Amino acid sequence: MTLSLTPFLNLKRNAKEAIEFYEKALGAEVLSMMTYGDMSGMSDTYSDDLKDLVATAKLQIGESALMISDVPDATNVEASKQITIGITTNDVEKSKRIFEALQQDGTVNMPFGEQPFSPGFGDVTDKFGVTFLVYTEIEN
Repeated sequence: MTLSLTPFLNLKRNAKEAIEFYEKALGAEVLSMMTYGDMSGMSDTYSDDLKDLVATAKLQIGESALMISDVPDATNVEASKQITIGITTNDVEKSKRIFEALQQDGTVNMPFGEQPFSPGFGDVTDKFGVTFLVYTEIEN
């Protein structure tokens, strides 16, 4: 079973620009990228102006990973959520236990459950005001 922590940047509709910048400035390599329009079963959920925005991208920078996403409502990116911490496992039950532990006296921003991009994902802000994206990696 794997467990890793990854910084996650939530940007104001300029994720593709940031990705290009980090490729040049830091030698980042794009490992994966999915737009909101790419998400299966969600194509009718987002308006045309959102479909080309980055839902999730994973970059490799040296020995580290960085996740980046566009926030659909660019005017509403709270400072406390602009940089979050991603917690990744390859086991749905482990991810769920971590999510449930972090939600104690905290706030659930998105309940833990299956998503088009993960068999187990949830967004929670702990009692200290730190936001975590708990993500279960899809194994191929």
